[in-house]
Amino acid sequence: MKQTRIFLTGATGAVGSQLVQQLTSLNIGFKALVRTPAQAEQLSKLPNAEAIVGDLADLVTFEYALHGIEKAFLLTNSSEQAESLQIGFAEAAHRAGVPHIVKLSQFAAHESSPVRFLRYHARVENRIRELGFRYTFLRPNLYMQGLLAFKEQIKYSGQFFAAVGNARVSLVDVRDIAAIAVAALTEPGHEDQIYDITGPEALSHYELAEILSNVLDKPVSFIDVSPAEMEQALLGAGFPEWQAGGLIEDYAHYARGEAAAVSDAVARITRKNPVSFAQFAQDHRFLL
Repeated sequence: MKQTRIFLTGATGAVGSQLVQQLTSLNIGFKALVRTPAQAEQLSKLPNAEAIVGDLADLVTFEYALHGIEKAFLLTNSSEQAESLQIGFAEAAHRAGVPHIVKLSQFAAHESSPVRFLRYHARVENRIRELGFRYTFLRPNLYMQGLLAFKEQIKYSGQFFAAVGNARVSLVDVRDIAAIAVAALTEPGHEDQIYDITGPEALSHYELAEILSNVLDKPVSFIDVSPAEMEQALLGAGFPEWQAGGLIEDYAHYARGEAAAVSDAVARITRKNPVSFAQFAQDHRFLL
């Protein structure tokens, strides 16, 4: 195997696992930071993959592996420490001489946003710029796969809920996000670029329910709830307070119509049409 030049964080999550799958299908080698030996063993079964067991909170466990890397993909799971962990990674990559970071950010990231998640992503982006990296910031909109959190309710009661009203959102499939990440990690021409990543259309949650009804051939209803009701439901489902509060801010952002813009990034960069919500529903109907 030729020397690996790509380093991945977040390789076992929704986007990361798709990224791993697509790199593997292209026979492109990579190193990936994982948290457990079991994850490392599974990943190491793939051709051209090297797993490093470590923790973003403990730079000693992985910083050595960044030497010689040309492009690093930065993604962490949602946590209260996400901002500091991502900045710590960027600073470690800078010390190791990594020239280019591809960061998974979020649609509408901005330091003055009322949404805490959008603020933290913007602060990380700005630190990456300050350190002098070449960068590619991927800013996807709401994930279609996020609807799978409601798969039990959709399957057994035929309904799902959110505090979003009739606002339209240009949801995106994680497979398309990963495809743009592959391009940014493996092709020239993506230096110092910010890509808003959306699906092919903006849809209300009522329209999502209508599409699900047609694809699943059964009635599916969307129930609009108040932010307070949604927050209580999230807390009741076990979400910590910081995450539930952040999600309520996200959905207020959607409800204000601030996530309805449609980008051509998927088609332009991957040269393939983005996955529609109807196609997503068809592909996941066995879960719903």
